[in-house]
Amino acid sequence: MRVQIPSMLFSFVLLPGFLLAQSSVSDSIPSEQTLMAITVLGSQDGLFQFTPGSADQLKQADLHALAPLSGNDAFRTITGVHVVDEEGAGLRMNLGIRGLDPDRSRSVLVMEDGIPVALGPYGEPEMYYTPAIERMKGVEVLKGSGQILYGPQTIGGVINYQTMDPPEDGRGDLRLRLGEGGLFHAQASYGGSTGQTGYLIHMVHKQADRLAYSGYRINDLSGKFTFRVSPSARLSAKIGVYDEWSDATYIGLTQTMYDRGDQDFVAMAPDDQLEVRRYAASVAHTWDFGRKSYLQTTLFGYTTTRNWQRQDFSSNPDAANATGVTWGDSSIPGGSVTMLESNGHRNRQFEVGGLESRVHHPHQLLGISQVLEGGARLMVETAYEQRVNGTLRDAASGALVQDEVRMGLAGSLFAQNRWMVSQRLSVTTGLRAEAFSYERDIRRNVFQGVARDTSIVAGSDLLTLIPGIGVNLTLAPGWTFFSGIHRGFAPPRIKDAVTSAGEALILDAETSWNTEIGIRHAGPSWWDAECTFFYMDFANQIIPVSESSGGTGSGLVNGGATLHYGLEAGGQIRLGEFLPAGHQLDLGASTTLLRAEYSSDRWIESDGVPVNIKGHRTPYAPEITANMSLRYLWKGQLGMQWTSRFTGDQFTDELNQMEAHPNGRTGQIASFWVHDVTAWWVIPGTSIELGASVKNVSNERYIATRRPQGIRLGLPRYFSGSIHYRF
Repeated sequence: MRVQIPSMLFSFVLLPGFLLAQSSVSDSIPSEQTLMAITVLGSQDGLFQFTPGSADQLKQADLHALAPLSGNDAFRTITGVHVVDEEGAGLRMNLGIRGLDPDRSRSVLVMEDGIPVALGPYGEPEMYYTPAIERMKGVEVLKGSGQILYGPQTIGGVINYQTMDPPEDGRGDLRLRLGEGGLFHAQASYGGSTGQTGYLIHMVHKQADRLAYSGYRINDLSGKFTFRVSPSARLSAKIGVYDEWSDATYIGLTQTMYDRGDQDFVAMAPDDQLEVRRYAASVAHTWDFGRKSYLQTTLFGYTTTRNWQRQDFSSNPDAANATGVTWGDSSIPGGSVTMLESNGHRNRQFEVGGLESRVHHPHQLLGISQVLEGGARLMVETAYEQRVNGTLRDAASGALVQDEVRMGLAGSLFAQNRWMVSQRLSVTTGLRAEAFSYERDIRRNVFQGVARDTSIVAGSDLLTLIPGIGVNLTLAPGWTFFSGIHRGFAPPRIKDAVTSAGEALILDAETSWNTEIGIRHAGPSWWDAECTFFYMDFANQIIPVSESSGGTGSGLVNGGATLHYGLEAGGQIRLGEFLPAGHQLDLGASTTLLRAEYSSDRWIESDGVPVNIKGHRTPYAPEITANMSLRYLWKGQLGMQWTSRFTGDQFTDELNQMEAHPNGRTGQIASFWVHDVTAWWVIPGTSIELGASVKNVSNERYIATRRPQGIRLGLPRYFSGSIHYRF
């Protein structure tokens, strides 16, 4: 089977050409300049007519107008995307696409410049580290069959952060942002080119005493370098160092605390703290073969340390070892939180390395113009995890009770071929092969209440094929019809979900068939629009019960069959050409209508009674979300933007319980509207720009999540101001 994979890949990819050859017409492919600009979606608007499936792109102008406090503010504007705030600062991205669970963004492949950034892309694809949006020139989101080029996850979508490139001329940038709660964000960058070498150094410093639920200090240093080795070869290198401290915690409000309304953002566990440190480096070599063909080989590696100290607590008001601090109402069963004089340290370190080669080759076969993209990747990852229990609420260390090492080795082959059947019709076929071998080595654990050394080694292997096909048809200038189907796949997590009691659960792979059909209008005219119907049929979707998802440690984590279907629609109207010279007015709107439900029998015990949850909605999957924006620009000197977003009601558990539990962890989350306003002004005759933003203008009080362990409210009305100097 293994030796047959390469031939199977290319047979599948090239087969449609032989079937279409008799009736097809040769067509020219896009210009070399455009092709060389392709990243995930393509940086040129014209490439969207060839993108196999729905796609979205936020450019630097969009990010500037949003003045985001974090990437969450940007991703919320994209159709089909649901973002859940955890601590208000957006330090840990919780993002789901088309009804998939947003917990730690596990179901989404997140990359930076085409390189995965999750802790462990195969074994633990969690976003405890989130790239700083301040370093980005844009963001790409791909939800269709084209995502099989990137893997390993192909169930939800691909998010690719695009970092800024070295400028041709010497150029610098200084930005400063001040806000409530001691917020101080500063960034500085400088870059240029000397001969055949380009460089860009970027430094971001962020801190706040208290932004909603968190205080934090972050330093993010990155460097990007390019070298022209020869007329046909270039080399690029990138390094990054990220260091974060925050007083992030899992504990949230009880329902009684929320109902009282006088402790919305209280620090319930002030000694909790999280430290994240990440080192990353990559080197890419691009060889231009001429005739629009090139080969890019990338060597990358990164290590992430994530150490989290959290105070223990109990829902029993009479718990032993209590500190004397109790939150909530102890007269209501489950309505209070008793803080304990002990803590736990969840210390994890991840090491990831990979080598990938990709080829881009326009060619002719049987008189049909085509573009082949394909390649191979080898990746290795290792995770070290320890649980250390301290005897004081603020203990810096303690007794080692759990120790585990997880290792994984993965190999991928992938190919995608676009057939230009005619000037109007293209067919894109692709296939990905994933091989993954992994092992868990448990060296210390708790047995019958006692921690002791052990040696439990378990592992497994998998080999799977992930096919996909997409069709793009130009109906008229600027109008494109598209459709596609692909196999959704996410490898079995070595360690994805852990019960609250600490029991490791073995998960199956997630598999689905993802189908979409839509129409897109894009071009030089004054409006753009896209409308997509999607249908995702999961044979097995993982429903997390980890502590980060508010898990109770009961029931199964293999969620079984689920069904996701709905409609995404969005567009933008540019009214500048109808206004006097110098004035620009853009109106944007989008909405997602969604149904995500359990589609097969599955029984869960509730108060001792088994309940069949077939037909129940999946957690954290609002049936409607919507965004609207209005942007005004005057002569490139003055700008203003109003943004509004609506999130429909959500259930927080498989039982779809409407009534809130006293502990605040389950119960329906009501719908809410949030409005933001930003403005900026370039001082005439200078390179200085002043900016201001107000988040949640109406000061809407709403529940953002009941995870990880209690209620978290959304950010209240928040003011900040900025100054930006270019030189």
